[in-house]
Amino acid sequence: MNENINTAELAYSVRRLDKLEIVKEFDCGDADLNDFILNESPLYRKELLAVSYVAENQEKGIIGYFSLANDRVSLSDFENKTAFNRFRRHRFVNEKRLKSYPAVKICRLGIDLSAKGFRVGSELLYFIKSYFRHCPRFCVNRKLEDSSFILESCFQI
Repeated sequence: MNENINTAELAYSVRRLDKLEIVKEFDCGDADLNDFILNESPLYRKELLAVSYVAENQEKGIIGYFSLANDRVSLSDFENKTAFNRFRRHRFVNEKRLKSYPAVKICRLGIDLSAKGFRVGSELLYFIKSYFRHCPRFCVNRKLEDSSFILESCFQI
């Protein structure tokens, strides 16, 4: 997945990190997110837990990243069985109604402080959605649910 993205003020490309690639410099203002991309992402990739992608600008270097993993949406994710049935009734025919459905999990999303205000986070969310257009179910890490811009994006979380 190599994709060029041009916003009004900032051009960058999105690519998957190589298996043993180490990111040397990144600061989004959140110690946990920084630690993940700087130290832990190769370990997650090696163990097939999550794959990380970076947004890279020619002048600024890595300006953002996100990590994706396989997940599922199941009955236990809903308040009650009625809510789960409502979820699947509008998306699946009777023959395809299961107890769980595959989903893409957005594990982490970080934008470098140098790129704040350029809508890189929103653009990356739209990129993820368009890349997985045939899998309309997304899950997010609890910490990401607190981000207001995710609620403003095109996702149904």
